[in-house]
Formats: sequence, structure tokens, C-alpha cells
Amino acid sequence: MSWTRRLLTALAVCVLLLTGSAGCGSGNAQGNGKNGDSPSPVGKLLDDTDKQGRRYREVDKKGAPDVGVEVQPAEGDDGWNVRLTLRRFRLSPAGAEKDAVAGRGVARLFVNGHPVAALRTPEYRLSARYVPHGTRHLTARLYADDGTVWAVDGEPVESTADITASGPASAGTAGAAPSVNGSPVRTEGRASPDRGGKAS
Repeated sequence: MSWTRRLLTALAVCVLLLTGSAGCGSGNAQGNGKNGDSPSPVGKLLDDTDKQGRRYREVDKKGAPDVGVEVQPAEGDDGWNVRLTLRRFRLSPAGAEKDAVAGRGVARLFVNGHPVAALRTPEYRLSARYVPHGTRHLTARLYADDGTVWAVDGEPVESTADITASGPASAGTAGAAPSVNGSPVRTEGRASPDRGGKAS
């Protein structure tokens, strides 16, 4: 009768594999939202929102995502090269599930608080029309794929750099001065001098 017991065990395993594989643990404690199961919550949703009404998603400082931003005048162009430095964060590809997954999402760029772009790569060419003359504040802020803002200690995870274009407004960035000595503007997210990540 042992062959019968082995056959029944094998059949039971096959049935479990065919019907219950979703419950067999995929190694992802957050879940993926497929097959009807909902992902585990990541962080804590706060009542605070950004200017566009997106709620903050609070995570522990230890292991939290971080972003730095570097800006340089584009060569042979009237724009600016923006490069993000990401720590403990991956940019999601287009078409990603609209779930909050720890350490994933998009970076949104703002110039003087106005939205410019949602980035899925760490590099971006900023048009000179956003900095025609004078100084503008370029902010990179991290968002989860569900549209919430990653936050630590009630503050959004972001970094801000000042961009200055001198000369007449119609000249684009001719005579652009990214800083006094001509070196690129760089900030390092929450480690920057103030909580808003503003360059000093």
C-alpha cells in the first residue's frame, strides 16, 4: 500500500502546485498585488501632501531612499544636464504596477515648485526655457509608484539645487553661471544643509 500513499501524496502536491502556488511564498514579503492578493502596506500614510495633493508615505530613516541632484550647462545647447544620484532607490520602468514598493518609484522634477517631468532614468535634459534669466530652484523628489511621496520625519525625500542663468533672457544660457567658480551645482538630498535639501 505504500505505492498508493506515494501516489496520493504526489497527486496532492500537483494539485497544490496548480491551484495554490500563489500562497506558497514568493520571497517577496511586500506581495505583488497579483492573483487577487493585495500588497502589504509600505510605510505609513500621512495627512500631509505635496502641492499637487499627493500624500506623504512615511518610512524609517534607517534604510530610507535618498536622492542627490547635480546640474551642469549642456554643451553646445541652451539647456541643462540634470543627473540624479540615488541611494536605496530604483526607478521603475514605464508600465510598472501602481503599488507602493519599498525603494522603488519615480523621481519628479520641479522648477520653483512647478512640475517639469517624471523621471524613470537618472539623467534628464532641462530646457533653457525653465531658466531664462536669474536663479531658479530645481528640486528632485522621490515618489512611490502609487503616486505617494516618500517621506522621512514628515519631510519629503528630495534634493534642491539652484541654477543661475545670467545675461539677457533671450540669450538662453549664454553666459550661464552654475556657480561662482563654474563648477556644477550639487546637493545630496536629506544630508544637505537644511531639511528642504536646498544648496547653500
